[in-house]
Amino acid sequence: MAETNYLIFILMSVGGLLAGAGLGFLIIYLSIRSHRREAEDKVKELIENAKKGAEAKIKEAELSAKDYLYQARSEFEKESKAVRNELAQLQDRLRHREETLDKKVELMDSKELEQNKREKKIAGQEENVNRMEKQSAEKLAEVTRKLEQVSGMTSQDAKKALMDSMAEEARHEGAIRIKQIEDETKAEAEKNSKRILSQAIGRYAGEYVAECTVTVIPLPNDEMKGRIIGREGRNIRALEAATGVDLIVDDTPEAVVISSFNAVRREVARISLEHLISDGRIHPARIEEIVKKAEKEVEDAIREAGQRAVFDVGAHGLNPELIRLVGRLRYRTSYGQNQYQHSMEVAFLAGIIAGELDQNVKRARRAGMLHDIGKAVDHEQEGPHAQLGGELAKKYGEIPQIITAIASHHDDAPPTVLANIIQAADALSGARPGARREMIETYVKRLADLEKVAMSFAGISRSYAIQAGRELRIMVEADKITDEGATVLAKDIAKKVETDLAYPGQIKVVVIRETRAVEFAK
Repeated sequence: MAETNYLIFILMSVGGLLAGAGLGFLIIYLSIRSHRREAEDKVKELIENAKKGAEAKIKEAELSAKDYLYQARSEFEKESKAVRNELAQLQDRLRHREETLDKKVELMDSKELEQNKREKKIAGQEENVNRMEKQSAEKLAEVTRKLEQVSGMTSQDAKKALMDSMAEEARHEGAIRIKQIEDETKAEAEKNSKRILSQAIGRYAGEYVAECTVTVIPLPNDEMKGRIIGREGRNIRALEAATGVDLIVDDTPEAVVISSFNAVRREVARISLEHLISDGRIHPARIEEIVKKAEKEVEDAIREAGQRAVFDVGAHGLNPELIRLVGRLRYRTSYGQNQYQHSMEVAFLAGIIAGELDQNVKRARRAGMLHDIGKAVDHEQEGPHAQLGGELAKKYGEIPQIITAIASHHDDAPPTVLANIIQAADALSGARPGARREMIETYVKRLADLEKVAMSFAGISRSYAIQAGRELRIMVEADKITDEGATVLAKDIAKKVETDLAYPGQIKVVVIRETRAVEFAK
């Protein structure tokens, strides 16, 4: 009984499980079927929507295509219309041009007819002219034959004589006019130059001191000579070796002489000897010490002199090396003239002349002060002092106008207005009485050489060197030298003087031609 119940319970459990499983399967099936239907409905809906969208797109594309075709057709019609209009205009222009050409052809035809008429008329006139020319030529030939018979000259000879006469007359009148203009210009220029130079000389007053190559040192007594000479002459040899000068100890009472062409060395020796004499200790070691101090003292004096010159002239901003070279000119002479004083005088004279000519006064003074700067180094370097001065000015930063004025103040380069001013001031400074000293033999020889150069040319009767050799006056033979030839002769003589002679400043060459006609009334 119990087993039966257990079996029934098992069977019932199995039946329940089977029933539950079937029910679950049924529910799942029904659910799946429901989802399937929903999916099919959604798919159908999506397909319908896709069909509707595709139809809309197709309709939209058809509309766009129609619109594009319409626009393309409109543009084509516009372009076609424009082309037709342009073709119509071209046709109108061609038609108008054709009409114009037709008119021109008609006009040309009419002109051609007129031209033919004119040519026939001109041909007839030419025949008349030729006939008349032939008659005139025959008459002219007849008249020419009669004139040649009367005058005894051919037509060519008469023509040549007339041309020669006219050419000679024109040449003579031209020469007279040129000479007149040249004389007027020279007179006016000479008048103005004399006025300017006289004002420059009158406004500047400078002192002149003739330099020499020896310096005399006074001694307290003659015993000092022996101390200067030293044992076996060692002191004097040491002093000469240290300073580079010649020390002359002779019979002159209470004095010794320092001789040297180098003024700087002579000044160093003078200062050294004065210090040694005042100190009293004279021996080689002391001499070397004093000489070194004297050299420094002279160098300081050189710089001080340069700075004083720059201040007096107003040449501010000058390179320190140029200032030193300007001061060094204090111990440089030329023809006995101190170059420091000469440079200062040229600077002031150039400034006065520049003021009269409305030029830059400061620039003229600066150039005048530096014009002989090359002489401060000409014993150390090769070349003319004007060229050396121009190179120094360029090296130390001077402006081109001043460089040119320095380099060309002796006509070594093409001159400028400033260079001409410096030349005039340089000549004034060197030519004034007492400015330069020259030996009488050299002076006389220079005058003789000037006259000899002048007499080497043909047609000269006499020549005179006057104004201390500053002017060469020449008398020419009037029958051999013409007025025009006198001008050429003056230039040739001036060039030969420049080439053959050495002289300070400049020389004026004057050629004088005089014609005298003397007749007596009886």
